Amino acid sequence: MIRTMTIEDYDGVFALWMTIKGFGIRSIDDSREGVERFLKRNPTTSVVAVEDGKVVGSILCGHDGRRGCLYHVCVHEAYRRRGIGKAMVVQAMEALKEEQVSKVSLIAFTKNDIGNAFWNTIGWTERLDLNYYDFVLNTENITAFNQQ
Repeated sequence: MIRTMTIEDYDGVFALWMTIKGFGIRSIDDSREGVERFLKRNPTTSVVAVEDGKVVGSILCGHDGRRGCLYHVCVHEAYRRRGIGKAMVVQAMEALKEEQVSKVSLIAFTKNDIGNAFWNTIGWTERLDLNYYDFVLNTENITAFNQQ
């Protein structure tokens, strides 16, 4: 079952994140408080997939009124290749369309072969015509990569 994510899903989502090798988790943004803040700004667009009573997939999805962005798209390894990821993406994009958002973007690490293959398979286009830049405003927001 795929449905809109709420803060009550946080423990299950965090547990899922911890199973994904190489998954980057930020100390502030991905804390319960950080995710709750994100969901308050974007109450209808993030999704979870629940099977066997547990969260097996999730997407944090938000927008700025013009462009949507997908974050932390993942499916538990044991549940992959069953259409869950694609179904979650479709539901998140439908929610964005309902909010009159016309374009969606995401970032996938270049070393994320599984993720990059997924995005290419479901019709997303890799942009080679731009550079992505970051500027860190809060140095306390440390990213740790799951070595699972």
